[in-house]
Amino acid sequence: MISETETRLLGIMMIVIMLGMGASLTVKDFLIALRKPVGIGIGVVTTYLLTPMVGFAIAHLVLLPNASAEDSKWYAYAVSLILMACLPGGTTSNIFNYFSKGVLSLSLLMTIVSTLLAVIMVPLTLGLFSIGIEGDWKIPPENVAQVLFVLLVPTAIGMVLRKVNPNLGATLELVGGVLGVVVIVFLVVSWVPRNWPLLLTTPWPVYFGAIGLGVFGFAVGYLFARLVRQDPRRSRTIALETGIQNGPLGVLIVTLTFSGEQQQQVLLIPVLYSLFIVITASIATVFFRRRSEAEALARDRAKDGSVLAR
Repeated sequence: MISETETRLLGIMMIVIMLGMGASLTVKDFLIALRKPVGIGIGVVTTYLLTPMVGFAIAHLVLLPNASAEDSKWYAYAVSLILMACLPGGTTSNIFNYFSKGVLSLSLLMTIVSTLLAVIMVPLTLGLFSIGIEGDWKIPPENVAQVLFVLLVPTAIGMVLRKVNPNLGATLELVGGVLGVVVIVFLVVSWVPRNWPLLLTTPWPVYFGAIGLGVFGFAVGYLFARLVRQDPRRSRTIALETGIQNGPLGVLIVTLTFSGEQQQQVLLIPVLYSLFIVITASIATVFFRRRSEAEALARDRAKDGSVLAR
């Protein structure tokens, strides 16, 4: 499904992406986050509680009922879906929030904070929500922690480079953000043509899981943000951050954990998720952008009305 060369290239790409994420960080960012921690706190709840609950529900209601001793691949689909649900957002969510006219500063901080917490939170949530999936299909949380810890090294290097040379840091930040999208496009372009027969024979529950994780993630993130009294624009930002998981990171963890046919089965949902999240996030972005523009126009008209009234 994914060749050894593609796996190595994916690892290199992830290092560059994390380097770029680190280059986007300054001490001032953390001070701002501490002064306005509500949005960040909401992001942590949606990323490490609500989205894993969505993945857990889909896995147990749609995927695992099909599993049996004779057809164990459904365990592979379930565990990979739960893994994806437990991952933090990636730089891709920042790009979609930019085009949707969301609160970009909030998007960046949510991505950064969730990524830094990932070393602790992903193994914890993965172990908790993987209950019921044992044996050869279970992803050891310590393996995930090791991968995430290694990826924190380029993040730290990026922060240092930003401090030493702001221009270099800005360049790395741009490259890391663009590469986040390039990785997904790369996976799609290189993987889909070679696995077209597999796509045609993949059962509908697998597609439901791969697509539903993002769609339900958008809905859960938005509804929860509104429930805790965030304004519509911030709620849309949180929605995109909640629904868009770090697909390339999920693929990398799977390739480093499994091998052979088992790896190919566990990879199916992370790859499909990375394919369809671009489509669903693009649709959400167009809708959110129109809402933002309509709200901005309404505010301008209200200001003009108040000026005329005077």
